[in-house]
Amino acid sequence: MRIKPVENVDLTTPYGSMRTHLFRPDRDGKFPGVILFAEIYQMTEPIARTAAMIAGHGFIVAVPDVYHEFTEPSEAFAYDAVGTERGNTLKTTKELASYDADARAAIEFLQNDSRCSGRIGTVGICLGGHLAFRAAMNKPVQAAVCFYATDIHKRSLGNGMCDDSLDRIPEIDAEMMMVWGRQDPHIPGEGRRLIYDAMTAAGTRFSWHEFNGEHAFMRDVGHRYDPELAHLLNGMMCQHFNSHLK
Repeated sequence: MRIKPVENVDLTTPYGSMRTHLFRPDRDGKFPGVILFAEIYQMTEPIARTAAMIAGHGFIVAVPDVYHEFTEPSEAFAYDAVGTERGNTLKTTKELASYDADARAAIEFLQNDSRCSGRIGTVGICLGGHLAFRAAMNKPVQAAVCFYATDIHKRSLGNGMCDDSLDRIPEIDAEMMMVWGRQDPHIPGEGRRLIYDAMTAAGTRFSWHEFNGEHAFMRDVGHRYDPELAHLLNGMMCQHFNSHLK
């Protein structure tokens, strides 16, 4: 379905105002809400295209600025050495509690939106995959999709690089879809196995998908992009949300 022009709202968090970009179906009715957590580059054009695609399948999509404490509203970083260094630096400068507060603020916003059905999902890519994973620890979240979620196996998210994501897996009640690239150097086989075993031990409801792909194979810019694989996985993601949120 068609979508409306993108709206921006500034949500209040304990760590400052968080610019959030909203993609809505251009149709009457109530729709599930999906929070899309971006890569370390914030809401770039590839992330915006992903949000628009999800919204066109009948979801209200909220894309928060993940580094809102440190950036101008709606600021995005370039896919170059400078942008990568800044994104990686802020990833371990931002407080872990701030990441979690951001998720709660986005969830509460969607729950209180008059056009939202009240059913909430999360999806994220790279850094955002880890943030979607942590957001699923909130009880209102009923489904999540995590694309090559970085740093879970290393416990290295946030200031101090000592996160508790593995320990908190028993808090996840959502239906999880985990997607990985076998040629991704950021999450090697032993790291994926650690996460798989922890989710299995916790009794988490999840599907597990490994493909021959490098890191960022979903991003439609750059030499690592795999269009065929991205098309397949975008369909799987939408089916996951259709099954568990509608």
